[in-house]
Amino acid sequence: MSKHDIVIRLHDMLDHAREAIALSQGRSRDDLNSDRLLSLALARLLEIIGEAANRIPQELQSKHAGIPWPEIIGLRNRLVHGYGAIDLDIVWRIITADLPPLVTALEKLI
Repeated sequence: MSKHDIVIRLHDMLDHAREAIALSQGRSRDDLNSDRLLSLALARLLEIIGEAANRIPQELQSKHAGIPWPEIIGLRNRLVHGYGAIDLDIVWRIITADLPPLVTALEKLI
């Protein structure tokens, strides 16, 4: 994979993380129960982040171990393959607590 392709994947992660954070602004956890479009959109954005992370070469992942690559990729797999059992509490926690530090780490990396 070329350096250009890696940068594109990192930007995919960053852009979609920012979008998920923006969509959650002014919203509450309860909104995930009452707004199906919101919950679907946030889940999809997390899937995209995980898919892009999965395409980052292992060597780069190892060099930047502060980013929880396996967890990000594992979340993507869980969302895609366990769609009937998505825990919206976990989705909300990831969006509100885990994505802001990920954005910061990706900004530094890029």
